[in-house]
Amino acid sequence: MAEVFQRLLLATEHSEHDAGSDRLAMVMAQRCGLPLAAVLPIISNPEYEAVAPQLAMRAEAIVAARLSGLMQLAANEGVVCEPEVRRGESLFQEIVDEGRRLRSDLIIIRRRGKPGLLANLLVGEMVSQVLAHAPCSVLVTPRFAQMWQRHVLVALDPAAPDAAALHQAMAVATQCGLPLMLVAVVEGAPKDAAQVLDQALATARTRVPGANAELLHGKPHLAITEVAKRLGADLIVVGRRGEGGFARAWIGGAAQKVIGLAECPVLVAVPKN
Repeated sequence: MAEVFQRLLLATEHSEHDAGSDRLAMVMAQRCGLPLAAVLPIISNPEYEAVAPQLAMRAEAIVAARLSGLMQLAANEGVVCEPEVRRGESLFQEIVDEGRRLRSDLIIIRRRGKPGLLANLLVGEMVSQVLAHAPCSVLVTPRFAQMWQRHVLVALDPAAPDAAALHQAMAVATQCGLPLMLVAVVEGAPKDAAQVLDQALATARTRVPGANAELLHGKPHLAITEVAKRLGADLIVVGRRGEGGFARAWIGGAAQKVIGLAECPVLVAVPKN
């Protein structure tokens, strides 16, 4: 993974919801011999501190305890962790700003929420905002996420395949020695989808000779998560398209639904500057 990402940033509150992202970030840093930056965001503003100083002090004590726990976890894993507590009125903005400050190329963050009637309820609002505005790729992890070791799946929009998603999936598969599957999903007439997918596969095979591809029909988020289960894929890579709104990105928000439904980590690929 060091070939793919070199500046890792873990966004965490080091709570039970962050167990998967914390664990995966530590494994990635350890295996690649990389330092791990971490940001612990906390809501804070002068009015809040003036009106409720006791609550503010309690929040600071909780953050201090969680910071200590994170440092102990890093020490146990043999990882050099460089944490930063950032205070502001918006949690997602503090994470995004820290990513920009450090010029991070990957933010690792939890997927917060429980299964509901709507797939987008599976992704927390803060996470959705990070995904929309992050200056780099974002790895979203379920609570029980593990390091991928079986299969990488990259989902491509046949109308506008995302080059960043394809190339980052290729790099991860190559670096980790894993098989790569390209998937495109169409609803209705396929038009030029098969040709687009063939071209993407030809590109993928320049680095991953055994890469394969499947053209599927149906609802994109359902088809992608179903084929991921069938293959045993433990990393899904999707792209981020559209300016300033992840809900409008990639097949009308299908990427966010994939994140919400997937049982494995989902890498949202953003081109490197």
